Amino acid sequence: MKVSRTRISRHSGGASRRDGKRGWSLRVRTASLAALFVCPLFSITVAPVQLSVHGSANELTVSAPNFHFLTGKALDRLHDGLSVPFDAQLSLVPALMKSAPQTSALQRAFDRFVVSYDLWEEKFSVTSLREPRTSASHLTAAAAEAWCLENLRLPLAGVNSAGDLRLRLELRSAETKEANPLLADAGISLTGLIEVFSRPPRSQQQKWMIESAPFRLLDLKKS
Repeated sequence: MKVSRTRISRHSGGASRRDGKRGWSLRVRTASLAALFVCPLFSITVAPVQLSVHGSANELTVSAPNFHFLTGKALDRLHDGLSVPFDAQLSLVPALMKSAPQTSALQRAFDRFVVSYDLWEEKFSVTSLREPRTSASHLTAAAAEAWCLENLRLPLAGVNSAGDLRLRLELRSAETKEANPLLADAGISLTGLIEVFSRPPRSQQQKWMIESAPFRLLDLKKS
């Protein structure tokens, strides 16, 4: 770092004033040099998590590579050898209704995914409790999360809309003791899941909500 020489005055008090200016100049140059290295750290931006929508003539599916929910308390329980259920709701809502209530949904799909973790292999397994049941194993955390989203399928039967729409994903972790009441002889109880999402989540419950950008069904079907 280059600091220019400062001439000291012979007058009384001149040296202290000059030294003060010199010190100020040194501090400013030091701060500028530090800012040169620090400022780029604050220029990094993180893209918001958003649902990607994939459509066909009969149904919609979603993906979100940057969305992660195997974290926090749920991950701790998995590492303790416990299975963790996740309740999922996928809703098709008008795009203009950013905070659309449940009753405004044009269509909804529900599922419960049960995730477990193999302590020896350090891999995840996932089971969808919707009939017919499907499962996958030997997955990384990211692959297990992606599998859950890919297996959420929203049927388009009876949906007729030419306007802009959004897909909204709501996901909640469930305590193991809450799992059994939602199970019926024929699989997962849809009535039970509807009731779960009709209530606000508990304050200590892990929950997530992400949405897609506005889209039109006709555009999806053309692509």
